[in-house]
Amino acid sequence: MFPNNNSSLQSALLSLTALSLAAVGVNGHMEMIKPCPRYNANGIDCPALPPGETKDYNENAPISSAGKKLQPFCKYPTPWPTPAATWAAGQQISVQFNTWGSPHSGGHCEWSMSYDGGNTFVVIHRVLERCFYDADDDLQTVFNFTLPADLPGSDNAVFAWTWVNAMGNREFYMDCADVAIQGSSLAFTGPQMTVLNYPDYPTIPEFEGNYTTGLSYYENAPSVTVYASYSSPSQSQSMSDDPPPLSSSPPALF
Repeated sequence: MFPNNNSSLQSALLSLTALSLAAVGVNGHMEMIKPCPRYNANGIDCPALPPGETKDYNENAPISSAGKKLQPFCKYPTPWPTPAATWAAGQQISVQFNTWGSPHSGGHCEWSMSYDGGNTFVVIHRVLERCFYDADDDLQTVFNFTLPADLPGSDNAVFAWTWVNAMGNREFYMDCADVAIQGSSLAFTGPQMTVLNYPDYPTIPEFEGNYTTGLSYYENAPSVTVYASYSSPSQSQSMSDDPPPLSSSPPALF
């Protein structure tokens, strides 16, 4: 107990504690910041906001937690008016994340591409088991990888990062950036994006040191084909709030 004459000091300390806890809540997760996801207040080289929209200062929040849907896939249905990045098929790209969030002991990450407004996503890169940790077990917030050489062209593709955290509440994270792709291919086939810990999708437990947890869903993901798209994005273009299932339960292994 504080003496009565220190009541103001007690109040100040309690206020500081509350602010610290609030900061932990806001900064408690990872978020993609480059290419800039839709409306991200912390993003790098972000396009101008669509009319009527506001910046999101809590972009690091999951879209589902403990079985509850918090936001739809991609969080926001209206794309950036202009691409957040322009890439060429076969190009090495660099994807950047915040440095102040918690990696929740790693987990499974995928980077995927959609050519139909966010209804169908094909995986172009994966880091499973220990995402956000490098070979020396240090925090990794920059991921460099090469786009498939046969990735189709589009002036309004959707680039998505998804993450299933290893420890903590059973959550699913997703950030989406609108990008342009320069490519001559008409179609690309690859694994379908895996969705876990989201309502109406499979749920996996905390890893608790077993980093093979949930891997069968990724290893047995069905193939999906996406096609080149060059129609200009519209301010009213929207992704379905609940697109058809993007992954299914893994087939029986025996």
